[in-house]
Amino acid sequence: MVKYLQRESTKQNALFNQLMFIIIGVRIWPSMVKTAQYVDISTQQPKLLIILESLVKITMAKLDRRIVKTQESLKKAVIELMTEKNFDDITIQDIADRANVNRGTIYLHYQDKYDLLDKLIESHINELREMGEWACKLDWISALEPFFEYFEKNYLFFSTMLASKGAPSFRTRLLDFTMEGFKEEIDNESGKNTGLSEDIMLQFSGTAYVGVIEWWIRNEMPYPPSVMAKQVGALLGRSL
Repeated sequence: MVKYLQRESTKQNALFNQLMFIIIGVRIWPSMVKTAQYVDISTQQPKLLIILESLVKITMAKLDRRIVKTQESLKKAVIELMTEKNFDDITIQDIADRANVNRGTIYLHYQDKYDLLDKLIESHINELREMGEWACKLDWISALEPFFEYFEKNYLFFSTMLASKGAPSFRTRLLDFTMEGFKEEIDNESGKNTGLSEDIMLQFSGTAYVGVIEWWIRNEMPYPPSVMAKQVGALLGRSL
């Protein structure tokens, strides 16, 4: 009877380990495979839990990378398509074909093409906002240079958004973000802005700044970011 129970326990352990390998898949580290082959669930539960926890973390990290890669591919696809046709004319199938995925994959990440575009714009605005958190501690010229470098690095996105009739809200969102940041830069101490309306100052400087960005990008960036930062920084310093 004892031998029978031992055989059954061995079978259960072997079956459990096989099931674990099926669940995990074959893409796990060799060292973990070697360890997992000799796990006795009756005596080594803590070790098993540690192994499973590690494997779950590895699997989730791989899934996260795949999700990010897929989303980046979809965002790139919609930007490229917007350089070729109006956004209203772009279909989900167009995006799927360009990104080399099926239609179902898009709906796993976004509600529709409008949600995709909105998330794309939001991601860039958020990156600019994060830059603004540390740039606000610098002088105008030093603060603006990394922004113009960002615009240069993401030229395809900004040139497409500013030129596209299908994304008129982008310019408004960029302007709102700009005025939000400029509000903290108004000089209320030296007296040079005495008698001036804060709202008018923000509209004036914000619209001018976004207009210069638009001009710079539409004309294929005729000046390097360092020059743009120096020139625009000097003008904004006078305005605010």
